[in-house]
Amino acid sequence: MKKLCCRVAFAALMTAAVLSAGCGYTTRSLIANQYRTIRIPPFSNKIDITLEGDTQSRYKVYRPMLETEVSKAVVDRFMFDGSLKVSSSDASDLVLEGELIEFRRDPLRFTSSNDVEEYRLNIVVNIRLRDSAKNALLWEERSFTGDATYFVSGIKAKSEDTAITDAIKDLARRIVERVVEQW
Repeated sequence: MKKLCCRVAFAALMTAAVLSAGCGYTTRSLIANQYRTIRIPPFSNKIDITLEGDTQSRYKVYRPMLETEVSKAVVDRFMFDGSLKVSSSDASDLVLEGELIEFRRDPLRFTSSNDVEEYRLNIVVNIRLRDSAKNALLWEERSFTGDATYFVSGIKAKSEDTAITDAIKDLARRIVERVVEQW
């Protein structure tokens, strides 16, 4: 009887040890504790609209004020995430700078009569994260992309404006993940 009690106690102790170890998942940000605030100046638009007519850039398009929509979406996503407080102060811990460099609409799928049935939108930016106190570049990403696809007809159809909103949200989500998760 004493051996049985020892075995049960040992099994309970081992089960508790395994369960308390967990799997290592956490919802907390992996960004360093020294960073609490981030300033996000408005993104600049570096799309060269003079290249729209050549054959290599035939799927590039221009959308006025797209950089403003991207900037707002990134700020909104940081506020939703909550890992860093968005600040307009020059004394913020981090500064995220961005520039819109490309907006593309590529055909993905065609109908039997060779009409475009589905498009992919790509919004491409260059982003840099700086430490304000040290005035040091922490990292830089070139050609960072958010995308969305949409059908132009049929049951899955949606407007290009809705798809652009989806692509902007995807880009903002990816930017915030890049900043706070630091993989």
